[in-house]
Amino acid sequence: MRRAAGGGEVSLSEAEAGVLSHINADTVAMLTASLVEASSENPGGTEAAAVDVLEKACRSAGFSVTTREVAPGRPNLVATMAAGDGPGLMLLGHSDVVPAGPGWSADPYRARYADGRLYGRGATDMKGGLAAAVVAMQALSHAAAYGAELTGPVQLVCTVDEEEHGIGVRDFVAQQPDHEFAGCIVAEPTELEVVRGCRGASYIEIDITGHAAHSGRPADGRSAINAAASIIDLIRFDHEQLAMTADDLLGSGTWNVGTIAGGQGISVVAPTCNLGIDRRLMPDEDAHRIAAELRQAISQDGIDTDGVSVDVRVTMEMPGFATDESHPLVSTTVGAITDAGATTSVGGWSAACDGGFVSRDLGIPSIVCGPGEIHSQAHQPDESVAIADLETAARAYALTALRLLS
Repeated sequence: MRRAAGGGEVSLSEAEAGVLSHINADTVAMLTASLVEASSENPGGTEAAAVDVLEKACRSAGFSVTTREVAPGRPNLVATMAAGDGPGLMLLGHSDVVPAGPGWSADPYRARYADGRLYGRGATDMKGGLAAAVVAMQALSHAAAYGAELTGPVQLVCTVDEEEHGIGVRDFVAQQPDHEFAGCIVAEPTELEVVRGCRGASYIEIDITGHAAHSGRPADGRSAINAAASIIDLIRFDHEQLAMTADDLLGSGTWNVGTIAGGQGISVVAPTCNLGIDRRLMPDEDAHRIAAELRQAISQDGIDTDGVSVDVRVTMEMPGFATDESHPLVSTTVGAITDAGATTSVGGWSAACDGGFVSRDLGIPSIVCGPGEIHSQAHQPDESVAIADLETAARAYALTALRLLS
């Protein structure tokens, strides 16, 4: 019997207590630090260094490990802790981090500790989650010694390029795993909230071509910038319409025109213009269908007539997903986090992640749950994660596997 973070008592079985005895904060923090110091910035294609750290840790624990290059020097990793033949539990993460950028008070790729936190690029997003997953699996490998027999394997999947175009997870789902899984936990930073649904994301590029003319007589030309302004009006209207049908979990799809570039010179009617657009997706939405509908609306509005042409294309798509709140993966993980010593809640996420591909393309129920704070820490200078949360995450992953695969 021990006291939970919320003040109540929780009871662990002897087997659970035995497995958890193999998890401590120092072990998770040390692996996190090693991953942070294996710089894997994206863009850059340097994930191999971080994957090498993961591979060594997993092989030393006796896991079956395979790597597959999806681009030169960019390997996905799959590490499996063998157990029974029944459905398993997948733990999903990514090895790449965004560029460090300016504003750091110390070297972003030299892990440092202060006030119970570990600092460095990727500490929160998401090398801390990867380390917690590995340490949880290491502890689970001792389950049989305490009389616990898992009915299915626990598998860590680490993909490349999550921060950019998702080539890693696209390749992974295309390979079609040869085992069935009861669920997938994406170890992204949620402050240990159980996120049962995420919006997806897509990039839509629009190229507009008009006709140049002297600005002293603009009627001789066809302005691509004017056409772009009309397209932005269409997008703004649809954004407002979508907001009127927001749901309680994920809100609504959204549009954001993030970039605009065009024109030849101040005294020339603009012959070209380009729009770069972010369209956040609800779980049932498809970016290519949305792009086609936008293209149709552009024609219906007469924007692409009289010498103006418009090309609309999807350059990135990451699907959204939603897992039912009553699913055992959700309830089991909530109980595991509570019994691991933390408080939690169930909700949705406005961000997108690789879990959408696992849910949509492989049909595996998915949630997101991990240590760290995405809004206050991820993608920022002096990124850090609470060491206590790393330990709690590892304990929660281990308990979830013990209870879900029983």
